[in-house]
Amino acid sequence: MTESCSNAATREDVYRLLAACFYPPSKELIEEECCATLATLLNTATPDAAQHARDAMAALACNSQDALAVEHARLFIGPFQLVAPPYGSIYLDDAKTVMGDSTAKVAAFYHNCGLQLAEDFHELPDHFAVELEFMSFLAFKQREAEISGDLNEVARIISLQQEFLGRFLMPWLEPFTSAIITDAEAPFYQAIARCTAAFINADYTALTSANNG
Repeated sequence: MTESCSNAATREDVYRLLAACFYPPSKELIEEECCATLATLLNTATPDAAQHARDAMAALACNSQDALAVEHARLFIGPFQLVAPPYGSIYLDDAKTVMGDSTAKVAAFYHNCGLQLAEDFHELPDHFAVELEFMSFLAFKQREAEISGDLNEVARIISLQQEFLGRFLMPWLEPFTSAIITDAEAPFYQAIARCTAAFINADYTALTSANNG
């Protein structure tokens, strides 16, 4: 595997694992050492993100799945006022509600890339974890194109990733993750938010450099 393919594979896995951390906590999140894997993947490419992943791993060891579920609900689900609503339209649209104009634009972007949400999937297209999973999918497509040697397709997919981050995720990354980080009662999610922000900022910079190079 070439260095370029290896990098795409790492990014694919990092985005997928980060997405898993923002869904309701599962038994697999704890038992499969998701944060330890994240730290290993990030060690070379994004060392500060790797340290935050290790902090999340330590926090995870001090929490039960039930305790994490309570924190996840308080931060992201409700029923009371949310600390950090996980939907892009809350931050990007003037109405500050779910299912805004930007939600439809995200769904259209997925569709233009040949994807649509499964009928039995009950999250909105601009949920933070869904957008991370989409980036994992694009990194996978980049790796496929690199393996096949299709340099034009590689460039196209790199451009798509930069466009998606720039239009739909970067504009609300900071307010969303900052809301989690400033909440003093959820150390696992604080560490994951720091890890996510550090990684995505670095990744966006790298994609922009690759797209301009």
